[in-house]
Amino acid sequence: MPQSSKPGVRLAELAAHAGARLDGDGDIRILRVATLENAGPGTIAFLANRRYRPQLATTSAAAVIVAPADARATALAKLIVDNPYAAFARVAALLHPAPRPAPGVHPTAHVDPSAQVARTASIAEFVVIGPRTTVGERTMVGAHCVVGAEAVLGADVRLHAGVVLYPRSVVGPRSVIHAGAVIGADGFGIAEEDGRWLRIPQVGRVVIGADVDIGANTTIDRGAIDDTVIEDDVKLDNQIQIGHNCVIGAHTAIAGCVGIAGSTRVGRHCKIGGAAMISGHLEIADGTVISGATGVYDSIHEPGIYTSAFPALPHREWKYIAAHVRRLRELARRIKALERPGKTGRDG
Repeated sequence: MPQSSKPGVRLAELAAHAGARLDGDGDIRILRVATLENAGPGTIAFLANRRYRPQLATTSAAAVIVAPADARATALAKLIVDNPYAAFARVAALLHPAPRPAPGVHPTAHVDPSAQVARTASIAEFVVIGPRTTVGERTMVGAHCVVGAEAVLGADVRLHAGVVLYPRSVVGPRSVIHAGAVIGADGFGIAEEDGRWLRIPQVGRVVIGADVDIGANTTIDRGAIDDTVIEDDVKLDNQIQIGHNCVIGAHTAIAGCVGIAGSTRVGRHCKIGGAAMISGHLEIADGTVISGATGVYDSIHEPGIYTSAFPALPHREWKYIAAHVRRLRELARRIKALERPGKTGRDG
């Protein structure tokens, strides 16, 4: 992108970067992104949800990003594109790049002599890098991270503060792991004998692909025998638990507080809503959408939208419905009895 002494980025340059059609003054300088409601001079906002369309008439943004159907709703300079939200993501990444610390190893960090750390990597305060670990080019390891023995961090990986990678974990290039995440802890592998539990050694790894995002305090267990695998471009929110030997297919997005029990395979391009609970040893088809708070107890072989959580109701109405739901089994038994030959008068 051409350099300029003037602050901000020209709107025409943002249009080219986002693959959008420019309508208006391409020389407008944009400093930052904003919402339609709170935008001001030097900002660019976007419209992706039609409930906010009236705000196009009142926004103080310098420019907006809109779909073709909304282009005539505002006289502001605009970027017109079929997917305004995706264009906004590209624009925001350009205007607000993540800060990059200087390469080098902080004096308080401990790097095992057998580790291979690229000269362009950044190792922050009080980091521990274990034996025979590999840290790739331009990778950033935040303060107080612990990276176990024989782990592999690809190029341009970013570990935020306090991440723990157990030994032999693998993180692919450009992946980001946020603060407090724990990758590669023992899976919940125990066997019962005579009323006591025997711990089963977990000898697999966690293998994370490229361009994966893992949220704060998310935990991913190592495999019991084979590996737990997070494929390319998976996006995991905060406080997710993924059990041992799971496979999460490429381009799948999972919202916060989801729990996935061991040995479940989630397909590619799936979307799982917050607080959904998925039992172990299941198969979830590619392209499946699971609503928030849904419990999944059987495999899903056909893609679609699956929902099990009951929508919120006023408490008194919920109690009324729950009382009838509790009686459904008895009601079904009575109907079945009535349908027996000789009971309805149709057969005798």
